Amino acid sequence: MPQSIEYQKQMTEIVYINLPGPSEPEPGMSGGELLHGFLAELYKSPSAELKACVSSLCHRWNVHYVEQK
Repeated sequence: MPQSIEYQKQMTEIVYINLPGPSEPEPGMSGGELLHGFLAELYKSPSAELKACVSSLCHRWNVHYVEQK
């Protein structure tokens, strides 16, 4: 008898964005470094609406910000 619910196990990766990120792009930066700087800048946005949107997307894609102490 077939099961009523089918599921597939998937591996999930978690991405950590260390803050503060690079403030300006520099020659020779890798794509990952550029993305890191871009995501760090979005996180620092003063707009509450933009922060809520970024937080929603980060939650969906398992992206976590880590603030250096």
